[in-house]
Amino acid sequence: MTGRRYFGTDGIRGPAGGPVVNAEFFARLGEAAGLWLAAQGAAGGAVLVGRDTRASGTALAHALERGLLAAGCRPADLGVVPTPAVSRAVRSAGAALGAVITASHNPAGDNGVKFFGPGGGKLSDAEEEAIESFLPPRAPEPTAVAASLRAEDLSAQVLADYMDAAGRILPPFALRDRLIALDTANGATAVTSPGVLRRLGATLAPLGDHPDGTNINAGVGSEHPAAVAALVRSSGAWLGLAHDGDGDRCVLCDEQGAVLDGDELLTILALDALARGALAARTLVVTVQSNLGVDAAVAAAGGRVVRTPVGDRYVAERMRAEGAVLGGESSGHIVCFAVGPTGDGLAAALLVAGVMARTGRPLSELRRSLRRFPQATAALLVPEKRPIAGLSALPPAIAALEQALGAQGRVLVRYSGTEPKLRLLVEGPDATAVERGLATLVAAARSDLL
Repeated sequence: MTGRRYFGTDGIRGPAGGPVVNAEFFARLGEAAGLWLAAQGAAGGAVLVGRDTRASGTALAHALERGLLAAGCRPADLGVVPTPAVSRAVRSAGAALGAVITASHNPAGDNGVKFFGPGGGKLSDAEEEAIESFLPPRAPEPTAVAASLRAEDLSAQVLADYMDAAGRILPPFALRDRLIALDTANGATAVTSPGVLRRLGATLAPLGDHPDGTNINAGVGSEHPAAVAALVRSSGAWLGLAHDGDGDRCVLCDEQGAVLDGDELLTILALDALARGALAARTLVVTVQSNLGVDAAVAAAGGRVVRTPVGDRYVAERMRAEGAVLGGESSGHIVCFAVGPTGDGLAAALLVAGVMARTGRPLSELRRSLRRFPQATAALLVPEKRPIAGLSALPPAIAALEQALGAQGRVLVRYSGTEPKLRLLVEGPDATAVERGLATLVAAARSDLL
């Protein structure tokens, strides 16, 4: 094997109707996934296929299912369902594979697919590479059974099971008389999250809850937290919650309308678990993107932080290796094995709400447990992802900055796994030095790549 060509840090993603995210390729991909399953001894296995609310999702789901059928699998189309619900269903139903047609937080014009293995976790790099190796040269012929693949009864059960499990994260009516501003991004959580929160007694100020196939993430959701923050301030909500399009991550706002990121949520949850003796291995797993303040806060409470490459599946893999139960990304992907095998935005929000309710402390107070190191970031659109080590100006600029920062700071330069962007991060004890260092890196990157 020579590396993945189509899969990135979180599945396959791109413009719908483009060179990769199209019906012909997805039919080939479905057949490849089925052939890979057969090679693993799971020929003819059940595959659960869900999607978010994008208009392109139905055709792509049917194309993937056509390929799975051609390889002898038994696909079941779940319709619109949050990504963590598919993950949970794969594990509970003993399915061979799960797939979600989604581009997560990307605009409606994009789409993609994420795969989940039998345990409900995302596939490894090696497994994705193996699937690519089975790609047939042509898509299978259209079949007459695609229209009969919908599994309404199974879909309803998957949604019910997911909502029941989420509702058990907190005691009955734990959110009674609490007003929550909820932005479901016109996406896959437009039914599930309001249903669960209302069962727990919450009153909702809703936003982004009328998906029409074209408005997912359009000015709402986790990529546009100012919308839910404004709603919190205007409504006097106790908490603000914004999902991404497929529901596997969240952004929270405190009662003052200030936005928290994943680092703050992870610190709150880790410190609470450490105080209760409930943080397995006393370990929190984060990615290289997280602020060094997380490490300092957790260490001061008697725990430790372990870092991974960017991507919640790398977090989950390291959690299993460390015997940890909590981890996540600064983007808001929170993985808690006590409630599910993958990132779940609703579960993360409920866990934080549980800390608030149990301690009686507002989120504006809880967030102070994280004291951030000064950090500056940039993202440059690039025409080509050339190997960084082979560039002329950027590597020496990185080395010089790392030497200047020493052990009190860090530099992270990487290509996005889902977008044509070079991401740069500089962190250290002095904000002025951090900003100056980032400017140096950006200039070097522009000279090399633009």
